[in-house]
Amino acid sequence: METRQVFDHLARVHAAGTPAALATVVRVNGSAYRHEGAKLLVTRDGSSTGNVSGGCLEADVREVGQRVIQTGICELRTYCGGSDEVAAWDLGVGCDGEVEILIEPVTSPRMHERAALCAEDPYVAVTLLRDATERGEAPRAVLTQAGRFGSLGDTALDDGVTAHAAMWLRGGESRQVMLGDARLHVDVLVAPPRLAVVSAGDDARVVSRLAAEVGFRVVVVDRRPALLSAERFPDAVRRVESDAARLGERIVLDDASFAVVMTHDYADDVAYVRALLRTPVRYVGVLGPRQRTERIVAALEREGPLDRDRIYGPVGLDIGTDGAEQVALSVVAELLAVRSGRRPQSLRDRRAPIHVTDA
Repeated sequence: METRQVFDHLARVHAAGTPAALATVVRVNGSAYRHEGAKLLVTRDGSSTGNVSGGCLEADVREVGQRVIQTGICELRTYCGGSDEVAAWDLGVGCDGEVEILIEPVTSPRMHERAALCAEDPYVAVTLLRDATERGEAPRAVLTQAGRFGSLGDTALDDGVTAHAAMWLRGGESRQVMLGDARLHVDVLVAPPRLAVVSAGDDARVVSRLAAEVGFRVVVVDRRPALLSAERFPDAVRRVESDAARLGERIVLDDASFAVVMTHDYADDVAYVRALLRTPVRYVGVLGPRQRTERIVAALEREGPLDRDRIYGPVGLDIGTDGAEQVALSVVAELLAVRSGRRPQSLRDRRAPIHVTDA
């Protein structure tokens, strides 16, 4: 998760006493490469983490970040793509897009946000935006399950933010809002969906790595402990030893979760699919030929009613694949499509905007 990486880097540079500036996308009008809430951390030693565009705004934002570190004064910058679609894209903004970015000195490790991210707890961070730049970090309040931390500098405004936090959290999207006369950036952070990869085989390693890189909370499940080693799976992937019978006890899968079964063993696949369908998990992908998946489904239907709509087999998009890497790409692409509620198609054939934002 990119925000977690940004805050992890912030904690390290703060511990080292290295001054830093944080750039946050606080408003998008039209089409843009990144959405509200995207972050870039810039340090005085020149290192950075995250991004706020497709790569073309970063150089300017880093330059502004270095200035903010020196002056200790926030800057609110607007990048506009103009009317030329090609030029707009070349600026990293998108077609006719306008992006507003808050760049502020950060003097604290933002421990409450980082703790919530580590615990996978949803939270709302609210920043008071002002047209006139001011010295120091912008006024900020963070609302987590543990309570409200920080202040926007006004008791009535703090109370209003607290009253609206649950609604903003349900909306699930970072955005800019007006609360009375106050212009606020509402940064909503919710844990990304969990993906259970049922197998620790070699091809599962590729699926796990790619899924983790695009933002899923990956849990690799296998009944063979020897395959669940730290050497085989990166730190971003949780490893759980479990057979199908104990699956529901070992991991929590809600109705936003995904699962891909790829054990290459028919009996294991049947058992794990059976166990997964007893959970609310929204997607159960099954690796293998269609005929094999139909055998699995038929075997389970003989045991009782089955929710076939949650079963995706053969798993993945029809993009033409050969080898573990290409299969993993197909699988993760389908996961993203289902997650976003989109019907996969070539973007050339899509007539609606690629990025849907409030105008």
